[in-house]
Amino acid sequence: MKKKWVIPDIHGYLNTLKALIEEQIRPTHQDELYFLGDYIDRGPDSRGVIDYIRTLQKEEYSVTALKGNHEDFVVELYDAEMQSKNSWFRRMVDGKRKAWYATGGKATLKSFGIHHLKEMAPDYISWMRGLEYYVKLDQFILVHAGLNCTIDDPFTDTRSMLWLRDYQILPEKTGNRKIIHGHVPVDLPFIDLTLKNSFYNFIDLDNGPYLSGKLGYGNLVALELTNMEIVIQDNRDS
Repeated sequence: MKKKWVIPDIHGYLNTLKALIEEQIRPTHQDELYFLGDYIDRGPDSRGVIDYIRTLQKEEYSVTALKGNHEDFVVELYDAEMQSKNSWFRRMVDGKRKAWYATGGKATLKSFGIHHLKEMAPDYISWMRGLEYYVKLDQFILVHAGLNCTIDDPFTDTRSMLWLRDYQILPEKTGNRKIIHGHVPVDLPFIDLTLKNSFYNFIDLDNGPYLSGKLGYGNLVALELTNMEIVIQDNRDS
């Protein structure tokens, strides 16, 4: 039977991702892999994570890669760096760059072997720019962060799909589908609670692989949608 796996925020932890895929999931070409974004920043090998996912795509595995807020921020910063115009604009770019460094950007630069974002090979920027924002399945909506249900059509607000943290889900806006997302790290007991309790109309799968020293956190989690089976991969990079 074909399986459908959902994998949230990886954040540069390549060895952890490879262990999850190759030792636990072991996908066939008939299975479907859905990645929820945030492939880069914080961990030691952001480039390796992107290369690994792109290799799966080239090898014709069924891969859908969504955009996360970290990819969105990097693309915005790259575009800004490539068109610095005046002193005011450069100060704005400097502020964005510092914000990126504070959330793991320096580790990303190191993984690419570069000192400045504008040195990154354009095909990586193009790949991140072209990532999808959401996927609608029969029973689920997959998205990095969430949906803005305060507007008539939440699927027109792509920024909220990347950056929202707290929001109300209205079933009439989602077609009574449950939202599966990442973006906000939660502990393993809470993930289990949202899986087993129908009261919740969302499942947050982000366990924060970069939080390996925090009780209940620090793993890369994957959810199989056919059997609602969860697998947990401990951090292999730290």
